[in-house]
Amino acid sequence: MPQVTHPAHRNGDFLVDYEEKVFEDVKADPGEKALVTFHTVAFEGSIGFVNLLQATRLQRKGYDTSVLLYGPGVTLGVKRGFPKIGDEAFPGHQNFNNQITKFIAEGGKVYACRFALQALYGHGEGSLIEGVRPINPLDVLDVVLLHKKAGAVIIDTWTL
Repeated sequence: MPQVTHPAHRNGDFLVDYEEKVFEDVKADPGEKALVTFHTVAFEGSIGFVNLLQATRLQRKGYDTSVLLYGPGVTLGVKRGFPKIGDEAFPGHQNFNNQITKFIAEGGKVYACRFALQALYGHGEGSLIEGVRPINPLDVLDVVLLHKKAGAVIIDTWTL
């Protein structure tokens, strides 16, 4: 019978070469923009949080970065907590709130569609995380078009 002769993995071991970087570290040229759109539900998968991290990384690389929350994406931008707003009911419960707050603090812009906020999810503007700007539903297409005209990097997040 075969035997495992390698020692078991331990805390602190490396399983992959995390230091090798294959591609150059791209930075934005002055004036370059990025837009990350979200049509995904908070906590229904990892893509919402992963692309908030990507938006933060784009901002740190020097891109003038905006986040667009529309449709179910507005659920990423609302205040949450249990039993009170701001309380963390379970580890990671405030991931979206914390990441959006950090992104805004670092100069990023976040927009949330008012139609989705009220008509689809029953929230008012007071439900939004501080710094998230509510926009007219007609602005949803225009913010994308303006970024396309500017030659922006655009990452679309769509999971429904």
